[in-house]
Amino acid sequence: MNRSHRCTHPSVTRRTAVQAGALGLLGLGMNHLEALRAATLPLGSAGGTAKSCIYIFLSGGLAQHESFDLKPDAPDGIRGEFRPIATGTPGVEVCEHLPGLALRSRRWAVVRSLTHPTNDHTLGHYLMLTGRSKADPGFRGDRQPRPSDWPSIASVVGGVVPSRAHNLPPAVVLPERLVHWSGGAIPGAYGGQMGAHRDPFFIEASPYGNPFWRGAYPEYTFPNEAKKPPEGRDDRVYQAPNLTLSPGMTLGRLNHRTELLRELDHQRGALEDAATSARFDRHRQSAISLLASTEVRRAFDVTRADDKTQDRYGRNSFGWSLLMAFRLVEAGVSLVQVNLGNNETWDTHGDIFPRLKDKLLPPTDRALCALLDDLESLGLLDSTLILMGSEFGRTPKLSTLAASYPGPGRDHWGALQSLWLAGGGVRGGTVIGSSDKIGAYPASNPQTPENMAATIYQALGIPSTAAWHDELERPHQIYQGLPIPGLI
Repeated sequence: MNRSHRCTHPSVTRRTAVQAGALGLLGLGMNHLEALRAATLPLGSAGGTAKSCIYIFLSGGLAQHESFDLKPDAPDGIRGEFRPIATGTPGVEVCEHLPGLALRSRRWAVVRSLTHPTNDHTLGHYLMLTGRSKADPGFRGDRQPRPSDWPSIASVVGGVVPSRAHNLPPAVVLPERLVHWSGGAIPGAYGGQMGAHRDPFFIEASPYGNPFWRGAYPEYTFPNEAKKPPEGRDDRVYQAPNLTLSPGMTLGRLNHRTELLRELDHQRGALEDAATSARFDRHRQSAISLLASTEVRRAFDVTRADDKTQDRYGRNSFGWSLLMAFRLVEAGVSLVQVNLGNNETWDTHGDIFPRLKDKLLPPTDRALCALLDDLESLGLLDSTLILMGSEFGRTPKLSTLAASYPGPGRDHWGALQSLWLAGGGVRGGTVIGSSDKIGAYPASNPQTPENMAATIYQALGIPSTAAWHDELERPHQIYQGLPIPGLI
């Protein structure tokens, strides 16, 4: 597959040096260097199997024992209430409350040995969103994104994979930013060292309401602590961003205004800082593209999809979000990160079995199955890689926080989690790695966040020697690990 990438080997060529020196002579800013570099890169094959990636992030921590790595023979206190069921792949079993995925096992694979060193929510998010097992030296864990952060996987993809259609942003995060119940923004989802202009495009369709309500609203909401429910109800309304043109603003007038903006930009010249100008240009182009594209507006307007489609995906925040992801991939976006549940929705310290059985697994199973079916029916599954993971797994031992919950749960556990993958050339029915008898540690073939990120980069055709550049044009190697073997 021939594809041009906006990335280079981590070295400075004579041509690049000449280009950099010529910028001042031509009256151009450093924000133009990337375009000049991309224009001189030769086309080449990086062996990618996918054009798009959907990264489904289950904030809070999916329990491996209650999903893709059940331990029915483990002792009491470790073994959960759920029973494994057979899938369409001999020898592969999953939780009984994922019946739709069980029937579709030929399309997906699971890695049962993903591991990293933290049990902390904020750092766990950071590691799994950036594809690193260790934070950068400036990380403080105080829920404050910083310019010194590692760039997110979404930002790396957005920085090196060209937009494929409508001049759309190549990386999108929906339906909301990850915000802690205390109000702090979770770091790891932004451009960091690549610069704020490499932040992914955030589609905030899910308003941040009372942080002590969780689940896939409005059908599957529940209070954070069963014994301390919020006083008010969860009244959030899922809504597409308003992308309609203002009254009297036709596409023709929009084009004229675009020409005017271009002329003003020409006159502005040195009045703006180069980095600010680059960021302004990028977001303005994205906004114009979103306004001008009927297909993109349709992608966002998921709550008005036909009844059959909404019934298949589910009339809730999980279903609408995965439907939006499907439509954005169909429209040409390269990476879509879908946050299924803000406020650490999957953080099941207590009442784990009724919450997963009644509130979390059913909408996830339904929406994932609809996504797989739609991608396959349109011939897009082979070119769309899907991953689903969390900031960590859950402890093998059950425990009860009696002050907050009547029933048992599991605590944070970074040493092991299951990573679910489909499409994009993934070998369906495959199980990579294994855990020990109680689901605590990898027993074979351990994998890391670096390997997960490398799997995404390889599938999208990013060369293994590619680099991203920070705002000082210093190169940084993209690959920090090897793609997970045996998946593709």
